[in-house]
Amino acid sequence: MRVFVTGATGFIGSAIVKELLEAGHQVLGLARSDSGAKAVAAAGAEVHHGSLEDLESLKQGATGVDGVIHTAFIHDFTDFAANAATDKAAIEAMTAALAGSNKPLIVTSGCLGLATEEALPRADFPRKSEQAGLTAVARGVRAMVIRLPPSVHGDGDHGFVPALIKLAREKGCAIYVAEGQSLWAAGHRLDVAKLYRLALEKGSAGAVFHGVADEGIATRQIAEIIARRVNVPAVSKTPDEAAAMLGFIGRVLGMGGLSSSRLTQERLGWKPTHLGLVEDLEQGTYFDQ
Repeated sequence: MRVFVTGATGFIGSAIVKELLEAGHQVLGLARSDSGAKAVAAAGAEVHHGSLEDLESLKQGATGVDGVIHTAFIHDFTDFAANAATDKAAIEAMTAALAGSNKPLIVTSGCLGLATEEALPRADFPRKSEQAGLTAVARGVRAMVIRLPPSVHGDGDHGFVPALIKLAREKGCAIYVAEGQSLWAAGHRLDVAKLYRLALEKGSAGAVFHGVADEGIATRQIAEIIARRVNVPAVSKTPDEAAAMLGFIGRVLGMGGLSSSRLTQERLGWKPTHLGLVEDLEQGTYFDQ
């Protein structure tokens, strides 16, 4: 298959590009800069210049391919609602290009607070990728959703856990909320990349999948590993104190919950095989300066 991948140079998207190419697929990767274009080409993919804000470029990228994997998102949490609106418009533009084709369109969402694939996101949650993607089914698109856990980890991670490590160094302590029993789901980027490929090849219209390997790690355990490796104390804070000290990340720390991928594994035959988050923190490159 020839597959259009947005976010092709990102932490997750670049792993998906590699996974697809190694499985014999062709990749058309979205690049918004010259450096991004060089990275896409170096990976062995074809370059498509454009951006999430350039809807015409997205329509062109989704035209003439056999499927689309959409992982790009503007991760600026100071204006999350506006970035969610940009994401929704991008999905709608690619849906228009694929309408009536029954070709796969995989969009990306999150599973924080959603215990199973059958659980529904809150209607007032600002990110609308899931709703926008599944709406495409009625337009003759084999649309699916992959929900990612709060931590997709591995070498090169620049998400929540590296932010917690950085903040622990800056604040002189590793923070957890209350008793630290809120649960943190996670998945390795290489396992997640394989999930996207399997969904592309085998997933059915309207399906929702969870890219979860670790169903729930206590946030206190994560904080204590960070504290030991950074040589600072692990400290409990109230939800308000955590939010005041850590901002958006502090609020998210207390919002965790168990999240399962049982149905995903049954439906696609997906089996995570790479390091779990705790092992990755101990063995990976998270604390390299």
